[in-house]
Amino acid sequence: MDSKEKYKVIGIMSGTSLDGVDLANCTFQKNEKGWMYKLDHTQTIKYPSAWKKRLATAHTLSAESVLILDAAYGKYLGEITSRFISENKIRSIDFISSHGHTLFHQPKKSLTFQAGNGMSIHAETNLPVIYNFRNLDVLLGGEGAPLVPVGDALLFSDYDVCLNLGGIANLSVDVKGKRVAYDISFCNMGLNYLMADVNKEFDRGGLLAASGEIDTVMLKALGKVYMNLRKDRPSLGREIFEKKIIPIMDRSKATLKDKLRTLVESAAIEIAFAIGSKNNPSVLCTGGGVFNSFLMTRLLEHCSDNATLIIPEDDVVKFKEALVFAFLGVLRVRDEVNCLKSVTHASRDNSGGVLVGF
Repeated sequence: MDSKEKYKVIGIMSGTSLDGVDLANCTFQKNEKGWMYKLDHTQTIKYPSAWKKRLATAHTLSAESVLILDAAYGKYLGEITSRFISENKIRSIDFISSHGHTLFHQPKKSLTFQAGNGMSIHAETNLPVIYNFRNLDVLLGGEGAPLVPVGDALLFSDYDVCLNLGGIANLSVDVKGKRVAYDISFCNMGLNYLMADVNKEFDRGGLLAASGEIDTVMLKALGKVYMNLRKDRPSLGREIFEKKIIPIMDRSKATLKDKLRTLVESAAIEIAFAIGSKNNPSVLCTGGGVFNSFLMTRLLEHCSDNATLIIPEDDVVKFKEALVFAFLGVLRVRDEVNCLKSVTHASRDNSGGVLVGF
């Protein structure tokens, strides 16, 4: 068990929207008030088209091919991290903490798999690495997600609600002394899926969505899906997206801009419902969706005056997840809880993550 008061860690995060790898060089300091953080260097590495295609189709591969991909992707993460270290002249690093890229997430089958083998990262960088944060929780009967709420509780406790608008929208909140968190709806994942039809990665600022009209049939169908998901709030992933959401989008005969408009409205409705209106909560908003001005406008409209939405500095918006996964690594080396049963519904709190090269 490590008991240092200060750590220098590089966090690596790749989200469901496949927009790139986030790298965050972070400093964590513990004092009498708790944990403090600093983002020293940050960078998003856009995926080359070849890697984007490999990851997007990886779930169709054979078991042997998945293992080959896992090692190769780990090597790729190691290469870009080594370059990040060199370009920023980073001299002091305690370890690398990597989330990897989720290929499979079926907790009811005791299955979750994040590509990006930590041993490959270690072999490439010659630095200690922590990876595979979700698997232990899943084997303890939990969802293995979301994991960010521990960081919310210890690094961002000034806010009533921490909302992340990534490929999937999720939030965490303190309820009677316990951290509660869950996935709400698909966010950028759906919008980016539609934009791929016109060979664009995303709808910048939500401008195209803002020019569309709501497809009421599509909105009602999405609402029905989310109404059912509200009952037990499962962790959302590619499997549910492909089974429940894509067919609704594909069935709609609406124009692209109308589909985008409808998806934005659906997400705003679900997120506002999840935030609620009790005690006018302060809501920290992070993730790429924050830069979708139209989405934020619709969210403000649906929240009305019942919540205060707060957007922090850009680095926190963009790199909060990489920051938190770096912090989960700190908790792991200290043998402290980094995964809460109140969030994942596992049989116990746990400290997940495999250590290599320590």
